[in-house]
Amino acid sequence: MTQAKQQAQGGQQRLELDEAAIKAAATQHLDDGAVTPSYGPWREDIVRLLNDALATELVCVLRYKRHHFTATGLSSPAIADELMVHAQQEAAHGDKIAARIVELGGEPDFAPDKLLQRSHAQYDESSELKEMLRADLVAERIAVETYRQMIALIGDKDPTTRRLIEEILNDEEHHADEIRDWLAL
Repeated sequence: MTQAKQQAQGGQQRLELDEAAIKAAATQHLDDGAVTPSYGPWREDIVRLLNDALATELVCVLRYKRHHFTATGLSSPAIADELMVHAQQEAAHGDKIAARIVELGGEPDFAPDKLLQRSHAQYDESSELKEMLRADLVAERIAVETYRQMIALIGDKDPTTRRLIEEILNDEEHHADEIRDWLAL
């Protein structure tokens, strides 16, 4: 991994880029696109973490859609509409994660038979609205904790992926707060 050079100049540290290392990294393995040697040994681990996150998002899409279509009760029409919005947002998260996997030279794993095995969240077949919302809140809290841990693990190894996960984490926190408020109704 290339590092910026630190040089002492007049008693002060000066940060300077290593131009030779930049050029060497940029001209090797051009078929890898944006993936340069600075991704080091972490790229495969990050792709694996992202594929597990993709599975989680896809399971959440399915759970939210089921809850949208099966929710009944006095307040269910308004909540059901919001559950569909959550399903769409989770699908968008999955799309962003899949795109990032490809950017890293990996393959997004959409295999239906493996989704539940890799997902951090569970599917839910509750029939009562409060049970559905409780299951959705648990799943969102799982996503929040999962993404927090991913951010810590990735750190500065892949700033682009870290920023993507931070963006998704913000949405998941918002979802959890909304569902908590609905449960209080």
